[in-house]
Amino acid sequence: MFEVKLVQNEEDRGRAFDVRMKVFVEEQGIPQHLEIDEHDQTSIHFIVNNGDQTIAASRLREIAPKVGKVERVCVLESSRGKRLGALIMEAVEKYAVENNWEMLKLHAQNYAVPFYEKLGYVVTSPEFMDAGIPHRAMEKQI
Repeated sequence: MFEVKLVQNEEDRGRAFDVRMKVFVEEQGIPQHLEIDEHDQTSIHFIVNNGDQTIAASRLREIAPKVGKVERVCVLESSRGKRLGALIMEAVEKYAVENNWEMLKLHAQNYAVPFYEKLGYVVTSPEFMDAGIPHRAMEKQI
């Protein structure tokens, strides 16, 4: 049974960081100093648990009044293909709606653009590089 949680303590924040380290640093080769940054302490974090194992994570931060930026969405390789990305994005969007935000923005790795398009996000930029990986800016009115 998958459970999405809003992170409310340091233990769960550490679990989110562990998933991010496995996906972004170990799997994708992003330098650790770029993965964990100055926004982590003030961002809103979400995790997905399967029993006592954390298998997915994301963060959200308000970048302007009523505008959020979704970041660091990731699922452990062994748990992909189970709609966990969509599940965590539903929780992120629910949080944004409950807090009267009007728009969510994100920077999607190119391979993930179709995933976000299925969720209603639209591409708003040409391709750009971030941490050596091609990305596109996307957004959604909520």
